[in-house]
Amino acid sequence: MPKTALAPVATRYCLYARKSTESEEQQVLSIDSQIKEMLQMAERDNLEIVEIKKESHSAKEAGARPVFNELVEGIKIGKFNGILTWAPDRISRNAGDLGRIVDLMDSGVLQEIRTYGQKFSNNPNEKFLLMILGSQAKLENDNKVVNVKRGMRARCEMGLYPCIAPTGYMNSKNVDKRCHIEIDPERAPIVKKMFEKIAYENITGRQLYFWLRDGVKFKTRTGKSLYLGNLYMVLRNHFYYGTFEYPKGSGEWYKGAHEPLISKALFDQVQEKIKVQNTRESGMQSKEFAFTKLVTCGLCGSGITADEKYKKQKNGNVHRYVYYGCTKHNDKNCKCGYINEDDLVERLAEMMDSIEFNEIGMRKKIKEEIERHKKFQSGLLGEKESKIKVKDVEVRNYAKYILREGQMHEKRELLSCLKSKIVLADKNVSVLRH
Repeated sequence: MPKTALAPVATRYCLYARKSTESEEQQVLSIDSQIKEMLQMAERDNLEIVEIKKESHSAKEAGARPVFNELVEGIKIGKFNGILTWAPDRISRNAGDLGRIVDLMDSGVLQEIRTYGQKFSNNPNEKFLLMILGSQAKLENDNKVVNVKRGMRARCEMGLYPCIAPTGYMNSKNVDKRCHIEIDPERAPIVKKMFEKIAYENITGRQLYFWLRDGVKFKTRTGKSLYLGNLYMVLRNHFYYGTFEYPKGSGEWYKGAHEPLISKALFDQVQEKIKVQNTRESGMQSKEFAFTKLVTCGLCGSGITADEKYKKQKNGNVHRYVYYGCTKHNDKNCKCGYINEDDLVERLAEMMDSIEFNEIGMRKKIKEEIERHKKFQSGLLGEKESKIKVKDVEVRNYAKYILREGQMHEKRELLSCLKSKIVLADKNVSVLRH
């Protein structure tokens, strides 16, 4: 019998509209107008549209568009086998995504791409044309990057800072003064005072933080407080004495056209003060404690620090005591209180009966402990290997054992497996459930 010709598969389209975020394309059709035009075309040519997808992500980086990824997966599973879009560059402006689309055509699961003025089917000539148009879009992107970098470099050589002005300055609102930086009259005096207080009053970064927060109630242009980490970023910024690096980490330095807030000598003096303070603090904090960074203050949300005390008994023995309490980073008047490490351990052990933790991670640690024990028995003592199995060890009992008898790193690993947050408040430890 002669073979019966298979009926052609109907093309089911996904209408894909993407709003470009590139500056020179800001005047192109918006997403809604793209969809309107495409729907009119679909009605005119009697095209079946299965789904409409909208996206505003840039198409410059491969795989970075979630909606486009959904489109590709829909084609792979046969949800639709055609794409309706405004222009080829709506689909891709990079080689990676363009290659994915051509591969789908090669495999036969994508039959057709339609744009406002063109049609691309699964044949060599039309696929070649699609690749040329996609490559042209990529070439435009690459050239744009080169031109932008050249323009940025030219501005830097003129002393113009091509970024958001740092705290104490503001970008000029004058359109004729693009990249010009002006002094912020409200915040500049305070920023200058920050450097002077470190250099001349010998205060620490933390004391400066509280002065900004409680003393002058300093806020950035966005209305936010200047936190300790950001405070040090200000104090280490060369911009304030008149120079800047662009891009950061490039080693390319420029003399700024902006007015400096401080002198180079004052900046260098502050750097020396910060270096000395950090050295002193690192020496004070060189000792490790088991539960720091793993417990949070339940009153102000600060971290928990530890301190050790030694007490000599009448019989001559010396006992070591470790106490945990709030760092008072968020509230210098926090009334959290302190708890002895032994009491903390017992309270955590009690909590192990009800607290939620990563049981898979815990059983992995139990398995490692059993393997280590087996090697010790057979390799050192010459005994037969133990028959203890992971399933024979109750996870919560193991957790209690580690808290009471484990090494410092084992206690840290244990608490890292907890799914709940441990908080200290009013000398009491509890669980903050998510």
